[in-house]
Amino acid sequence: MNSLSNIKFQSFKEAEFYQPLDFDDSKSVKCFLCSHYCTIKNNNFGICKVRFNSEGKLYTITWGQAEGLAIDPIEKKPLYHFKPSTRVLSFGTPGCNFFCLNCQNNTLSQLIKKSDILSFKNKNIEPSEILQLAVNYKADGIAYTYSEPTIFFEYARDIILLSKSKEETKNLFHIFVSNGYFSKEILETIVGENLIDAINIDLKFFDDKNYKKITGGTLKPVLDSIEFLYKHKIHLEITNLVIPDLNDNDEDFQKLTNFVLNLSKDIPLHFSRFYPHYKMLTKHPTIIDRLLRAKEIAINNGLNYIYIGNTDLPDVENTYCPKCHNLLIERKRYRIFLNFELKKNDNFCPVCGYKLNIIS
Repeated sequence: MNSLSNIKFQSFKEAEFYQPLDFDDSKSVKCFLCSHYCTIKNNNFGICKVRFNSEGKLYTITWGQAEGLAIDPIEKKPLYHFKPSTRVLSFGTPGCNFFCLNCQNNTLSQLIKKSDILSFKNKNIEPSEILQLAVNYKADGIAYTYSEPTIFFEYARDIILLSKSKEETKNLFHIFVSNGYFSKEILETIVGENLIDAINIDLKFFDDKNYKKITGGTLKPVLDSIEFLYKHKIHLEITNLVIPDLNDNDEDFQKLTNFVLNLSKDIPLHFSRFYPHYKMLTKHPTIIDRLLRAKEIAINNGLNYIYIGNTDLPDVENTYCPKCHNLLIERKRYRIFLNFELKKNDNFCPVCGYKLNIIS
């Protein structure tokens, strides 16, 4: 990205959630978007590479830069206990506040570092256009996904608030698929403005060493986000990508499942199989026995809803009643079969009456 000082950043959208630092004449700003809390000097980017400080004003260069627009089953996010069998309009924008070495969407999240910043002035998909696409394709909701929604939060927020203000789109639901590295300010905004209806958070590791080495982040802010969102009753599901030699031993599974259990035994937990990607091409896929062991430990620790993803294993994505073990939802590669009686009353098992954590 050359000659940044010659670019008129005023043609980009000014960011929110930042503050000028007035203690010197450097024109530096502090960004409050995520838990990196970047101090960004004049003519510099934040860690995410999509927020730029020009003369003491912070700009978001990917507002309106929707990529990967597609209609997906909500189960693909994965969200198994929120609005089963519904369809979502999915999209992301370039950039990320992590640099995960195994990123499956690295062409969207990471390659922005090699992009010409002027290219982001050539496309601008307005929030109203996103909503019209959702209406045209009869989507039930919108998923902010593929890249980290935190770093395009203003764009997502504008879409959501506009959606809620229009009769035609006020019933759309909104979901985040996130790494959970939110700032406290963003979490309070999400809850205070009732922005999202559900979230899947990728809880990658249970130690700081691997978080820093593989993602560039740290563990505690992710745990804090999970606890905050659960406390404020936003539907929450957690995904753990099981990577060989990094987080696939019994101790990792014990720590993870105990953390989830301390919040609630009813939070759906997804163990996902790793395949070589991006800068982890030499690692082999997760051994199936390790995934089955993760599920076994989670069950033994008392969790009610455990799933295994990215495999062809039978019966590992179905939902059963935790009490009577009646089959409630059968899943076969996004083909979903809901128990007929469950459709009538999503809060209780139609056989034994057990209270379920499913929102239909």
